[in-house]
Amino acid sequence: MIISGKDIAAQLRSDMQQQVEAMAAEYGRTPCLVVIQVGNDPASTIYVRNKMRAAEFCHIRSQHLLLPDSISEQDLCAHIAELNADNDVDGILVQLPLPQHIDEEHVIRAILAEKDVDGFHPANAAHLWLHQPLVKSHVASIYNPVPDYGCTIPCTPKGILSLLASTGVELDGKRAVVVGRSDIVGKPMAKLLMDRQCTVTVAHSHTRDLPAVCREADILIVAVGKPKLITKDCIKPGALVIDVGINRLPDGTLSGDVDFAECKDIAGFITPVPGGVGPMTVTMLMQNTIDCFRRRMLQGKE
Repeated sequence: MIISGKDIAAQLRSDMQQQVEAMAAEYGRTPCLVVIQVGNDPASTIYVRNKMRAAEFCHIRSQHLLLPDSISEQDLCAHIAELNADNDVDGILVQLPLPQHIDEEHVIRAILAEKDVDGFHPANAAHLWLHQPLVKSHVASIYNPVPDYGCTIPCTPKGILSLLASTGVELDGKRAVVVGRSDIVGKPMAKLLMDRQCTVTVAHSHTRDLPAVCREADILIVAVGKPKLITKDCIKPGALVIDVGINRLPDGTLSGDVDFAECKDIAGFITPVPGGVGPMTVTMLMQNTIDCFRRRMLQGKE
């Protein structure tokens, strides 16, 4: 069965509209997201446009701050400091990649952890790894896939949990394989799955006999950026397959890290590319903005 991230994202964004309207009534204002873009990279411009459109749909106030690619790291961090100090701003996102003369890690650290809607700040990453969910009794659904950790969860892993929840498959006790060990997807995904009582293997470029490792997976999540790396000989019949990769082929078409045509009839569930994980990542950015707003409002009441 094909999992439509596009359809699930649409459901979630409609729910977020209601969340934001309720917040406006309770707190007198709506969440505010600021997206900083440095330079005019075409891909970044498309990503930012999609995020701004999603924010508008969810009734989240948004601002696009476009800065020249010649800006110094110091001046960029000065802009971030102003936004950190602005009590009307709840979420800050710096669109990556940045020009080579700017240290991305330094810029990410400059954002207040409580306004870091990407979940990349070291404080948010550490909190995820060092803590179990604050809410122990939790029934996963596409509307509430991740129990509260008290920190921001990176958007793509958070969206994947919604996709998994949409299938109705019970995660407890399942064997999961995550192919890819990035700080943005692979590592936080592994932690989230472990917290859902999965037995997790993280595979990567040095993994020997990758197909054999993948065939052990009841849940296979692939995020490496190599088109059609995963073929039918990597899939356990009936497995739940989530393809995070999005790669442009020489003919201009898009391909995931999974050979969809080969694997769709073997997998029990599978996400397409495009229309799978991508829409969920943007949608979870909206949810993270709402969550950052809610935490800041609750802290203000204490």
